[in-house]
Amino acid sequence: MDAQQHSLRLVEGYRVVLASNSPRRKELLGGLGIDFEVRTLQDIDESFPDTLEGKEIPLYISGKKAEAYKQTMADDEMIITADTIVYDNGKVLGKPKNREEAVLMLHELSGHAHEVITGVSIVTKKKTVQFASTSHVHFVALTDAEIAYYVDEYKPFDKAGAYGIQEWIGFVAVTRIEGSYFNVMGLPIQRLYTELKKFNKSPNGNLHS
Repeated sequence: MDAQQHSLRLVEGYRVVLASNSPRRKELLGGLGIDFEVRTLQDIDESFPDTLEGKEIPLYISGKKAEAYKQTMADDEMIITADTIVYDNGKVLGKPKNREEAVLMLHELSGHAHEVITGVSIVTKKKTVQFASTSHVHFVALTDAEIAYYVDEYKPFDKAGAYGIQEWIGFVAVTRIEGSYFNVMGLPIQRLYTELKKFNKSPNGNLHS
């Protein structure tokens, strides 16, 4: 038997497309045992209104991403988009532009808890399902030397909040997590699995949670 025959037929009737360049999201979705392809579009606007707060922000951005892909998707395709933010004291910490910004972000996170929120959109031609997952991540106080070491060795410029929990900093800084570990990596995979199982059983229309 080939890989296609061994795959889990989680969503019958759809070809699943992961709309993300993230190797971590690709790894996590692949762990579900389903067939999917990766497709990316360039220059999607990820700005959001200043009036949005908390989980509203990644839900809004993942929805914008989904709309961009929906314009060219086939009738039998299902697009999965996601956006992850680090949310600290009401402030969004995005991807750092340079070393200085990465160091500043980690100083902001040092010594207290912050939220990591991922918004996910599952979209077909007929239906959209959105949900958000929040994890509370507790950091110990980090020294200047520890922050400098992590930034210089791991260069976390492609990561929200300037860190990847699966890297060195996750080993030494995180005292506990309330919520999904995989959500902090960028995709709340157990919740996504649950939503995909329900997808064909739910009525047509837009669902949010």
